[in-house]
Amino acid sequence: MLQRPRRNRKSEVIRQMVQETHVSAANLIFPLFIVEGENQKTEVSSMPGIFRYSIDNLLREIESCMKLGLNSFDLFPNIDEALKDRHATESHRDESLYLRAIRAVKKEFPEACVITDVAMDPYSSDGHDGIVENGEILNDETLEILGKMALAHARSGADIIAPSDMMDGRVGYIRKVLDDSGFTGVSIMSYSAKYASAFYGPFRDALNSAPKFGDKKTYQMNPANQREALIEARLDELEGADFLMVKPGLPYLDVIKLIKDQTELPVAAYNVSGEYAMIKAAVRNGWLNEQRSVTEVLTSFRRAGASAILTYHAKEVLENKWL
Repeated sequence: MLQRPRRNRKSEVIRQMVQETHVSAANLIFPLFIVEGENQKTEVSSMPGIFRYSIDNLLREIESCMKLGLNSFDLFPNIDEALKDRHATESHRDESLYLRAIRAVKKEFPEACVITDVAMDPYSSDGHDGIVENGEILNDETLEILGKMALAHARSGADIIAPSDMMDGRVGYIRKVLDDSGFTGVSIMSYSAKYASAFYGPFRDALNSAPKFGDKKTYQMNPANQREALIEARLDELEGADFLMVKPGLPYLDVIKLIKDQTELPVAAYNVSGEYAMIKAAVRNGWLNEQRSVTEVLTSFRRAGASAILTYHAKEVLENKWL
């Protein structure tokens, strides 16, 4: 045999020499949950090791992450039910929890990259990503609210705006609102292919943001569809997106690869709450080796073509030096 591929696997030094795919802190984005109050830190029951933080503790958590080399954060708010309404007015109120949190992080850590979530569901009394009328999710009427939200985030210091709502035309609408207001330097990381997935449960638990009726299948994508993701990605690119995201991650590695092969833009993958919870449950039962499982998952996203990975594992892999 002239060809013996095992020769390139015979030692750790050689295996590292020929390794094709690498994951580093620079590829990771850490999602963080925010609650009102002071000195609050409560664990999300369905996501062991993940907490909801009041702003003071949020700053402490970000400081500890940055000491590890983790510098990018995606913020998500847990809003009191009393503040929610049909039009998500709390989402762009100047002294809302979310806007105060963005300002606090950028004031304390101006070098941090703050990514913000643009969607109505955390603030909506209906729990949907758009305005609801007679059981229907209104697309165009929702864009105005998303634009107000994005502009409020930019004014508060957000580096990257991430619309996760899946309304048609929202990237172009938000880009115009930002540009017309002088925020041409604020990026858009579009949730281009966001599927109507069963893997979001723990996240909705963390934010108490589940829909009050029905489901999200009229705006989130059918999990059976692959090439439809190209339509969404191409539209978002034409409308001014700077990143294209696929969510969830693990069940959609083929979609990440498909989009990456069709665009020059960086592609992001969201390693969602259900994927995180599955690994944690299996590890607690002794069924999986945590280090090997987590690093294999993160490597799979990079191998598929993701430049950025939103993952709840971000801090622990750096703390434990798993990368």
